Amino acid sequence: MTDHAPAEVVPQRASRRITGLDIARAFAIIGMVLVNFKVTMGADSGDPGWLRMFAALFDGRAAATFVVLAGIGASLGSRRARLSRDTDQQNVARVTLAKRGLFLFVLGWLFYQVWPADILHFYGVYLAIGAIVLFASSRMLIGLATAATAVAFLFIVTFDPFANWDLTDLSYVGITTPAGFLRNLFFDGFHPVFPWIAFYLFGMWLGRTDLRDRLWRRTLAIWSGVIVVVGEVAAWFVLGPKGSSLTSLDGESWRWLFSVEPIPPLPLYLAVGGATAVLVIMGSIWIGEHVSARVMQPLVSTGQLALTIYVAHIFVGMGVLESMGRLEDQTLSWAVGTSIAFSIAAIVFSWVWRRHFERGPLEWTMRRIAG
Repeated sequence: MTDHAPAEVVPQRASRRITGLDIARAFAIIGMVLVNFKVTMGADSGDPGWLRMFAALFDGRAAATFVVLAGIGASLGSRRARLSRDTDQQNVARVTLAKRGLFLFVLGWLFYQVWPADILHFYGVYLAIGAIVLFASSRMLIGLATAATAVAFLFIVTFDPFANWDLTDLSYVGITTPAGFLRNLFFDGFHPVFPWIAFYLFGMWLGRTDLRDRLWRRTLAIWSGVIVVVGEVAAWFVLGPKGSSLTSLDGESWRWLFSVEPIPPLPLYLAVGGATAVLVIMGSIWIGEHVSARVMQPLVSTGQLALTIYVAHIFVGMGVLESMGRLEDQTLSWAVGTSIAFSIAAIVFSWVWRRHFERGPLEWTMRRIAG
């Protein structure tokens, strides 16, 4: 696939932002809100089958889209330094990305004390690794992504990825010990570096291609659609309809190989999750090009405040529900409904905020601290 990607060229309007990426980021954060509300409320069963299938569509896909977008952003943000081949510019780009990674890692680890399913501290490590390989060849990025997938697969088939988990309350045994922390971070946490760094590296590669080229975007969308359909159909035949419980599967069962669910993150999930991210991103770019900027501005603003919204959906969204006594042991209908209500409020807030300020509160803080 890398051999057929459009060659990178110096853009005539390098400063013109691809608004579709902000729209895709908005869709990703809304999907993450839905997934996290559902997980916190323990709302994985009951309710109509169609609603379970709908909610399951976002499991692991929204977060994967978010990470792929981060990789794209790293490549777009460092494009000038990459094309100039200026060592000083490249070092500045690396340091800036690494500092942002450190900021997110610290913020996420503090956040972990409140929200054990946090992605930010993992996200920080992705950025730090990305800083190291920021100017590696595109072929190497794909090779490293493949290697990360292979390492994760070997870990899953060799060790029990649930060994340190208490699945009754989703707590991780030994997270405060060095060994437990590192194992959780790299191998068996909610978004472990192996294999989730593959999404980030893939995004970095994708960001180097010409995403303004409509033919290239159509090609990406077609191939991604094929991967999603084939993967989902195979999983349906082997494991049952989407949203079905897999708890009855024996740990040694070969049927796990056809899982497209994020836990454990097997290769077919990586393929389908990455392809889904591409479909969302390509579709969002199309929307950004064909729908009035005024109409899409609320979503664009939401994507630009994604970090603030991510933190707010725990402290504000779930905080309000907890004060109402409606956070735990709820129906899936309630989880989906409240996540939609929060997302609408977040969109309105983002739109109003961006009319007065250039960046969101946490986005501004990160920029001030990390550059």
